Amino acid sequence: MKVISIINYKGGVGKTTLTANLAGELAYRGKKVLMIDLDPQASLTFSFIKPEEWREHIASTQTIKNWFNTKKKEVAFADLIIEPLKAKSYTTGKLHLISSHLELINVDLELATKLGGANLQQAKENFIKVHRRLITGISQIDPNLYDLILIDCPPNFNIVTKNAIVASDYILIPAKPDYLSTLGIDYLKKSLDRLVKEYNEYCEIEDDDDDSSISKISPKILGVIFTMVQFYGGEPISAIRPFISQTKKLGIHVFENYFRENKTLFDDAPQYGIPVVLEGRRADIVKEIENFVTEFERLI
Repeated sequence: MKVISIINYKGGVGKTTLTANLAGELAYRGKKVLMIDLDPQASLTFSFIKPEEWREHIASTQTIKNWFNTKKKEVAFADLIIEPLKAKSYTTGKLHLISSHLELINVDLELATKLGGANLQQAKENFIKVHRRLITGISQIDPNLYDLILIDCPPNFNIVTKNAIVASDYILIPAKPDYLSTLGIDYLKKSLDRLVKEYNEYCEIEDDDDDSSISKISPKILGVIFTMVQFYGGEPISAIRPFISQTKKLGIHVFENYFRENKTLFDDAPQYGIPVVLEGRRADIVKEIENFVTEFERLI
């Protein structure tokens, strides 16, 4: 069971569109996929579940907020999983979701209060405990139930996002080929390296009250996938090519395939609860997504 976090500091880069279509195509190919929506905007959640349905049946008891919320009675992680029914009929595999909550940002603030301690030893132990909250939940899942877990992260590097990184085998970075979206990729890589180094140093601290050891982490950047790409004559337009070339110089893999710009098609899809790749109204776009997913599968 591979865990992949999808993250970029910059918002509005098509992160949710990427996650939904990647998950949909993998499930179409027979894979068992669990999506976890960690973004308080809950865009991935509302791409599969109607907001009114979410408010009535899910919001109070069945979101990822319930897992992170330390003030309430602990829930079983598996009890948070739901199955979007509209997309189900389009897949031969499994496509499940743990939805987000608009108040998830408050949970991040609560987690921050759990950091620190009376001494360095206690502070390091609290750091590990807080940052392992998500992986503790994932470890409750039977690894035979899913082939992949895709985590849609918020556009920041807060504690909830760091929980996703700690739980991940791979990091996938969506980016628009423009100045602001590509500017932070190198900084994101440095932040990831710093978190991994700090976490691995802290997990070496032995807890006298716990004989179990904490494994070190080594999430790998799978690559940068360019989204919202404008084409002319079958190639990305000349204005965006320098940003693609500049990203390749960072020493990070850049996917050969792109997600092209189509606001109408991608923006309309969430209201129907079915990713574009499953509905297949535009064969050229669907083929491009399929090619990306083939490349993605090869890399993992």
